[in-house]
Amino acid sequence: MVDLGGQYQEIKDQVNSSISQILETSAFINGPEVHAFQKELEEYLQVKHVIPCANGTDALQIAMMGLGLKPGDEVITADFTFAATVEVIALLQLTPVLVDVYPDTFNINIEAIEKAITPKTKAIVPVHLFGQCANMDAILELAKKHDLFVIEDNAQAIGARYYSADGTKQMAGSMGHVGATSFFPSKNLGCYGDGGAIFTNDDELAHTLRGIVNHGMYERYHHDVVGVNSRLDSIQAAVLRAKLPRLDGYCEARRNAARAYSKAFEGQEHIITPVTVNNCEGICDVCDCHVFHQYTLKITNGKRDELAQFLAKNEVPFGVYYPIPLHKQKAYEDDRYNEADFPVTNQLVKEVISLPMHTELDDEQINHITQLVIGFVNG
Repeated sequence: MVDLGGQYQEIKDQVNSSISQILETSAFINGPEVHAFQKELEEYLQVKHVIPCANGTDALQIAMMGLGLKPGDEVITADFTFAATVEVIALLQLTPVLVDVYPDTFNINIEAIEKAITPKTKAIVPVHLFGQCANMDAILELAKKHDLFVIEDNAQAIGARYYSADGTKQMAGSMGHVGATSFFPSKNLGCYGDGGAIFTNDDELAHTLRGIVNHGMYERYHHDVVGVNSRLDSIQAAVLRAKLPRLDGYCEARRNAARAYSKAFEGQEHIITPVTVNNCEGICDVCDCHVFHQYTLKITNGKRDELAQFLAKNEVPFGVYYPIPLHKQKAYEDDRYNEADFPVTNQLVKEVISLPMHTELDDEQINHITQLVIGFVNG
């Protein structure tokens, strides 16, 4: 699904040199590489504060801790996403409220959010799934109307741009009260282990978050807030520093691969290709709204599972993201949920399949993959 080895060859000298220097200086935790990466990511995202941490799940949890959410507070998020989003809500003894998504973008349904808001609702967590932003204009408007926090789960969309209705452009993860991302190796901006970061333009919140990631300390052995141990190590920061200047190029390579896939699938009745909500129409020359962390098809003739078996037999990687809705996961089952409220998610889990997507894909590989898919689905 990814070719990290091929990607490494381009940055090999820089990465190896930086890691050797870290080994020589032994500045493994909160060293110069971490601080430099923080500043560079702030500049790239055009946010005032980036707080690096140990992984993307921690980033979400720490964001919620920093906002002061209390047990029993309701947090609305999408039913169709990876479990980490709801996991941290449950860990903090908050109340997860899962809602349906749109069938074309796979992102959270605005009408479903509004329907789910109660006096106990304190936050919305839009997940920018597979590489493009949820409808942030509408989400921020709802949040303002109901005095709610917005926590962007940007684990899959770093590098994506969002064009508001008024024409302004912002980076994914930078629009809510706080954003969180993952640097898991397979991400568009991935390190060689675990890593994550939190983004905010709120000075006071940033100060709180910096304490939380370091055991609640601002001064050594003085614990001012309840914290955790969640720090990005210097070696991972060095890898990310090598990749960050190349991120836009990585994202464009993914978009090019997505275009090639979609062109090959044109006219296929039972193969639905990904949709890009092009809010930037007429503003930018090259659409940068979608960064294709995943290239996800919908197979609409009931042959998704058989296609997965066929691809596996032919040694073509694939992923089913996600096979089970969160509201049906054993850990998060709740009598509050009504199946009638999740028609889209319940259908998507039967249809979606993701094809290989990375910066090293070439035309020959894409042609091989698409011909196999088309031949099987139409067979």
